Amino acid sequence: MPFIDGKTMLEHAYNNQYGVGAFSAHNAETILAILEAAEEEQSPVMIQIGQKVIQTLGLKPMKEMVDSFAESFTVPISIHLDHSRQFEQTMNAIQLGFQSVMFDGSALSFEENTLITRRVVAAARALGIGTEGEIGKIGGTEDDITVDEKDALITTTQEAVDFVNETDVDYLAVSIGTAHGIYKETPNLRFERLEEISKAVQRPVVLHGGSDVPDEQVQRAIKLGISKINVDTELRQAFTRGVHAHYASHPDDIVLADSLGAGRKEMKEKVKEKIHVFGSQEKALDLLKGKKVVTL
Repeated sequence: MPFIDGKTMLEHAYNNQYGVGAFSAHNAETILAILEAAEEEQSPVMIQIGQKVIQTLGLKPMKEMVDSFAESFTVPISIHLDHSRQFEQTMNAIQLGFQSVMFDGSALSFEENTLITRRVVAAARALGIGTEGEIGKIGGTEDDITVDEKDALITTTQEAVDFVNETDVDYLAVSIGTAHGIYKETPNLRFERLEEISKAVQRPVVLHGGSDVPDEQVQRAIKLGISKINVDTELRQAFTRGVHAHYASHPDDIVLADSLGAGRKEMKEKVKEKIHVFGSQEKALDLLKGKKVVTL
């Protein structure tokens, strides 16, 4: 299985105007749902390891489980550490061989955020690992991280430029009107701000809170510079619906391979749907051509 660093993966998406789905995994079945969908669609993919699963299963076991399953697949994968708010945890992920890491210093002062992110970039770049930083505050709840709507801030172009100049981070997460979780009202992305930021920083931009954003808005954002779209909530919904549907039709079936398998199947279809929205289908081979990859 070829693993590709996040910088290489997202620069290819950025230069070819498609989006890479960064799909959150929570257990063996969700890892397989993502990999199977990507393989069937021949799409590059990021598998995100978030804070909740790190608390429940552990950083190293999740990384090793993805590594083990990936041996049977051929599409390019980047394993990504999502929303780390601890420098030590980010360094641990780098030591474990993640292909992409995010240090989320958005709750810190600009000075603290840039200082720590710059240290992360230096360590990761020395090992050929992609880096993501965040400037601005994205509302909603993801895992155990909550930002109240009143505290969410639309990223200014100057903030983005200053942050990139200070850190040289490979790809930048900004706040342009999305939120983690499911929306109470249809979101309206700030496309003018996104376009300004993308032109100013000249590198891939990341859309957090990608679940439940209308497809046409996501596709327009990709044309304006979004190269990585984070999806979690919709995947968990799909998985849970699959499990519930199985129990509803087979109330006496307590074989976990059956119920969890139904969740896996439902989630796989949702991942495939998102891959087509992002336009990353059939991009795997093109990405692999002439690229430096790591094989297990």
